[in-house]
Amino acid sequence: MTIRRTLIPLIFAGVMAVSPLAAQVYVRVGPPRPPYERRVPPPGRGYIWTPGYQRWDGRAYVWMPGAWVRPPRPHAHWVAAHWVHRRGGWLFVEGHWR
Repeated sequence: MTIRRTLIPLIFAGVMAVSPLAAQVYVRVGPPRPPYERRVPPPGRGYIWTPGYQRWDGRAYVWMPGAWVRPPRPHAHWVAAHWVHRRGGWLFVEGHWR
């Protein structure tokens, strides 16, 4: 009984931790061109600009503006969010640190 009480929450937590990574957005309509985005000065030393991107809201593309962010670790490199054309549609690749 105690193993069951411990194991089930651990399995549930593991599934919840991995599920956002498996979620993918696939859209048949290509994204519009990104608008010109003016960068404001960085808020301080060590900030990196993460450019804006077109997000699909289920009905249409919505522009998400860029932002200045602090890297999670030294020498981290930002890979910008982008759309990849695949088999008659578009697949969203979320921005991430490398």
